Amino acid sequence: MKPQESSQESVPRMALALAQAMATFQPSLPLAVAYSGGADSTALLVACAEKWPNEIRAVHVHHGLQAAADDFAAHCEAFCTRIGVPIEVHRVRAHPMPGQSPEEAARTARYEIFRALPHAVCSGVAINSIALAQHADDQVETMLLALSRGAGLPGLAAMPARWSDGDLMFHRPLLAVPGADLREWLKRRGIGWIEDPSNADQRYTRNRIRAQLLPALQAAFPAFRSTFARSAAHAAQGAQLLADLGAEDLTRVGDPPAIGRLRELSAPRLANLLRLWLLKCHKTTPSAAQLNELVAQIGDCKTRGHRIRIKVGRGFVVRHGEVLDWYNPALSDGPQA
Repeated sequence: MKPQESSQESVPRMALALAQAMATFQPSLPLAVAYSGGADSTALLVACAEKWPNEIRAVHVHHGLQAAADDFAAHCEAFCTRIGVPIEVHRVRAHPMPGQSPEEAARTARYEIFRALPHAVCSGVAINSIALAQHADDQVETMLLALSRGAGLPGLAAMPARWSDGDLMFHRPLLAVPGADLREWLKRRGIGWIEDPSNADQRYTRNRIRAQLLPALQAAFPAFRSTFARSAAHAAQGAQLLADLGAEDLTRVGDPPAIGRLRELSAPRLANLLRLWLLKCHKTTPSAAQLNELVAQIGDCKTRGHRIRIKVGRGFVVRHGEVLDWYNPALSDGPQA
């Protein structure tokens, strides 16, 4: 009797986690749901369709990377027909470029489709909001990947629950819901889904985390999903404060930055400003070693004859008179300052 009672007690908890997430999820309508056919996106699609009947559109991206991709699309179309949700299937060529992973290529192609939604018509309706189905386990995996890379606060903040990109608002309403709860919720309602065979391939780091590290964390720290989520939220707040401070400093030192004003900043504040300047103004990100070298060079830049030329990303940070500049030699003959 005890195992049966435990199972019965778990039903409200699983239902409650999803219900609480959906209760606080208030996007603009109509809403697109990124639907792969997997358990997570299936649960999100069903929950949204039940909360907002006739206001949901499914968007499925056919990446063309697996032999089963046609079967995935057919399953999604059949399921959407069954529950009465219009679906758009977009076929893309997501083959990775040299130096690009298959996951990155697929994600890039997928987000290009999503970003086009406000400028297209999805099943006869313009879309300005889209929901993605990443959940609590995905958030933990993202944080662990960031830690493995030695990431700073933006990386440790993991995935935001809500952000805008042009005219499109992205939402991740399930970040507080464990993946196992979503699957159990579907099972108890008799709703099926498809399994992506690549999810079991432990050549991928994220899959190794899911198969090996998450069970160990569950055994040692049963509440790790919620505590990791709090840590991510604290990191996100800290990252926002640093971004605000960097924006104020960038206004003060100018663009291109005046070296004399840069030298007035403390080393941590200077590093924060340089990171923001390179990303915001030149769409490039320095490595830790490159950033440390740049901070040191600016500190030593006490004479007019002191040269600076440091490789950052695909270009170089250089001194040009009394200011810094960054340029890509493949796109220009030299600094533009």
